[in-house]
Parts: sequence; structure tokens; C-alpha cells
Amino acid sequence: MTDQRDRALGAFYGLAIGDALGMPTQQLPYTEIVHTFGTVDGFVDGPDGHFISAGFPAGMITDDTEQAMVLGELLVAGNGAIDHHEFARRLRAWHAVAKARGGEQLGPSTQRALDALDAGVPVEQTGARGDTNGAAMRITPVGIAVSPQPLDRLVETVAAASRLTHGTGLAISGAAAVAAAVSASIEGTTLADAILLAVEAARMGVTIGAYSGGADVARRIEWVVDLAAGEPVDDAFLRAVRELVGTGVATQESVPAAFAIAARWPDDPWTAGLATANLGGDTDTVGAMTGAILGAQCGYTRLRADAVDTVRRVNDLDLEPLVDALLGLRTRR
Repeated sequence: MTDQRDRALGAFYGLAIGDALGMPTQQLPYTEIVHTFGTVDGFVDGPDGHFISAGFPAGMITDDTEQAMVLGELLVAGNGAIDHHEFARRLRAWHAVAKARGGEQLGPSTQRALDALDAGVPVEQTGARGDTNGAAMRITPVGIAVSPQPLDRLVETVAAASRLTHGTGLAISGAAAVAAAVSASIEGTTLADAILLAVEAARMGVTIGAYSGGADVARRIEWVVDLAAGEPVDDAFLRAVRELVGTGVATQESVPAAFAIAARWPDDPWTAGLATANLGGDTDTVGAMTGAILGAQCGYTRLRADAVDTVRRVNDLDLEPLVDALLGLRTRR
């Protein structure tokens, strides 16, 4: 297995593992996680009564991985371009399946955009209010398919992939940061240098889309990396992530939170994934983004084999053909 392919597979399977670890705790407050689970120390079933995850088996992925797969398949089909009307159709089809199995919904920005498209709003405008983390959660295929340099091409591809549902500069900034970190890591860049590129991509991305009044993603990533290096006690660090960074669906919370956790455990995707599962808030999405970044850093062969086996088996998951096709786009550009 080549280093680049190993890291690309690590990114996608790392995303799936982080997503599945966060599945049972998604959208729960930290206090409820402690009350229900004590500490999440591996894959666990969705708890009874959970408004999304009840009945989900341990190791099940959520919308983060599934929508990333949809985006990846569309990138391959379009030779690097996205057919937005087909994207909308595929998102609706995913939503129908998700509702039938018991609770998952489209995110607020995605639902609003699809409603706007149904009402006749042009694709160029449907995502003009989309500022949550749906673009960032599913952007990993762009990081696999597009090299980190020239960076403006990567950021433009992120913006194009996000436009249907998340057309604000804020959402594009967060998605660009994740894609840049993944793409640079696949090239073999150190995490420190990948984060520097992510910050630069975030600064570029915020200038592209519609205005949305939120904290600057690039500045917050820089801040949380310093936080990860400066707080000597893990519990105090995680409390700071919860209380000062935030772990909600807002792009300016969840994307910096993912970078904070990645910076804290740069060589240990599993421990990082467990940390995200116990944070509270949008745990599956923070876990997915963290897992993608560290999976690309460490590579598939350094992911826990039992964790990979679990997400493969529970979800009937085979990401190798998609990853190979995405890498094919990368080498042709």
C-alpha cells in the first residue's frame, strides 16, 4: 500500500470511526453523557430514548460518513465537478432512508437549501444562509481528490462542493480548513504544517461566500492549537473545549473543536475519537472531522484494526473503491 493511498484510506476510515464513536452521544449535553454512560470507552449502542440514536447498534455511522460518501461518488461521476441537482436528489434519497430507520434528519442548512430549491430558487442562491457544519463534516472526499497546492484550486473546489447547501463564507471557511488539513496530510505533511495550511485555506474560504456573522474560523483554529499545547491537564483542556470553543453545529464551534482535539492527540486517532465522543454536543461530527484529519496524518495501517473491522461489519462498508477513484482524480489534475 503506497503512503498516499494509506493516508487517504486512513482519512475516510478515520472519519467513519470518529463518526461511529460519537453516534450514541450526538446532541447530548456533557452531563447527560456522564449520567448515561459514565465514560464512553469504545463503540456503544445508541441509548434508549435518544431522539436520533435509539436502537442504533454500536459502531453504526451517521450522516457524516454517509453524506461524505455521496459527495465522493458525485465528485468521481463528475470528474471533479458536482452536479448540484443530482446532489439534491441524492440528499433527499438519503433522508428518506435515514427517516425510515429511525430518526436522522437533514441538518438545518441542508433542509433549508433543499426547500429553497423546491421553491424555484437558483442553485447559486440556495445555500446563501447555510452556515452550519454540514459542509465541513462531508468535505473529506475533496481533500482526497484535490492536492493542497495550488491552494486556491482546493478552496474553489470546496466552495463548489458546498454551494448547494452551505454557501456562506463561514461554512466554506470551515470546510476549506478541514479539506486542506486532510489534503496536506495525504501528501505527508506534518500536522503542524497541515494546520498552518488549514488556517490559510480558512482565510481564503471566508472571502468566497455570502456573509454570515460568526467568529472567524481561522483565528479560532490558531487559538485552539495554542490551547491544546498550553493546558497540561487533559480534563481541564476538554472542559475548555466544551465551554470556550463549543461543540455545537455552528461551524465556528465544531471545526475549531476538531482541530483542538487533533492537536492534543496528534498520534492517537483512537484516543482523540474517544475524547470527542465524551465532549457533548455534535459529537459525531466533531469526531468525524477529527478522525479524518488524524486518519490522514497516521494512515490506515495505524488505525485500530478492530475499530476498522467494526465499522466495516456493522455498516457493510467498503471504502477502498471510492478512495481509489478519488485518488485517481488527484493524480489527473
